[in-house]
Amino acid sequence: MSESKRFELLANIMRASHFEWRRAVASLCPKLDPTEAVKKYWEEVGKDTAEFYLKKIDPEGDLAAQVAALYVASSVAMGEDAAVVPSTNPGESLARHEACPWFDWHKREGLLHEDQVGCDWWLKTVVEEINNSLGTNLKFETVESLPAGGSSCLRRFWEGDE
Repeated sequence: MSESKRFELLANIMRASHFEWRRAVASLCPKLDPTEAVKKYWEEVGKDTAEFYLKKIDPEGDLAAQVAALYVASSVAMGEDAAVVPSTNPGESLARHEACPWFDWHKREGLLHEDQVGCDWWLKTVVEEINNSLGTNLKFETVESLPAGGSSCLRRFWEGDE
């Protein structure tokens, strides 16, 4: 089996495990809103991700650009079609996912309503952890998303109050 085929298989096992975990939690805790459990899961993942990102971030550099690049690198490493895209606004960085296996899995599982929630909660946690550690004011927003019917998932990163 080729290296790329083994990687794809492993990535799909990991995604399947997420949905198996979700079903187990829903079965054991029927009164718990499954979306709240999913948000807590992605919060934990976000804390670990931020810890990793913080080791790679140059505090003197453009934080928005670095986080957008790290976010895209993480996504590409997991087999997602993502790229940093040019922005016309100074101090802003954009990351776009043209396709995402998580979106496909959520759609197949009938859980599309949890797809963007999970990604946004994960990014919210990553950004909060980075800000808490560095004393910065990094922000992000989801400009467009596949689950909402967009042609991509587009995230905007910037520092400041705007």
